[in-house]
Amino acid sequence: MTTVAVLADPPREGLVLPELAAETPLSEAEVTDLYTAMLRDVCRAVEASGGDLLVNYRDDDDLPAHDGESAEAHLRAAVAPALESPDEARFEVQVGSSFSARAGNTVTHLLGQETVTSAAVVEPTAPFLTRGIVDNAAMKLRRHEVVLGPAGDGRVYYAGFAEEIDFQGAYEPPVVESLTDRGIAAEHGVDFLPMTPVVETRADLVTAISQTAARAGAERNHPAHTAECLAKLDLGVTADESRAELNRE
Repeated sequence: MTTVAVLADPPREGLVLPELAAETPLSEAEVTDLYTAMLRDVCRAVEASGGDLLVNYRDDDDLPAHDGESAEAHLRAAVAPALESPDEARFEVQVGSSFSARAGNTVTHLLGQETVTSAAVVEPTAPFLTRGIVDNAAMKLRRHEVVLGPAGDGRVYYAGFAEEIDFQGAYEPPVVESLTDRGIAAEHGVDFLPMTPVVETRADLVTAISQTAARAGAERNHPAHTAECLAKLDLGVTADESRAELNRE
């Protein structure tokens, strides 16, 4: 099956999701709690699937100065409550000066050095990722060299590869087009997964609140940790003629 790398930062205030803190009623501490919850749901979905979970993180020297625990220790502690077997999860340092480079180095290493049949990069901000999506992607990677999970605004929540591509600048916006173009340039087959939200902006958060409430009400594929966090934050959504608004309930 596929080795799925979650490229995550340690959930520290001011480091994760700065746009959410700037654009919404949430404080940096609350944004950090939300990031942690989403990361837990993502890692749990991968662990529950037929894939192998790999948590990739930037080296402490590449992160803003921090007096607390190391990035690895912080991430291990953050995801452990969500995993059935936390001691079996792999944690490895990302290598590269940009997200494209780090993603590319991870995939290239897994395909070339560990001889896995396929490797994927997943966003830690994709709480609606499910075991079924991860397993569906693995099946698609048996027939196509590149499989992408589109998110809003041209982003992706999942990028899987059975063969390498040129990753230099491959995550330039719109990411789904850039990765598709690289796959086609390498004469690879490209396939797609259902569109699934990521939560990185104000508009994303509005979508997440509505989706989480709907899925929880229907008892269908709702991200448990994210749903619990959103409930504690007391955020609601009201709509007028122009756009949906966030408010404290």
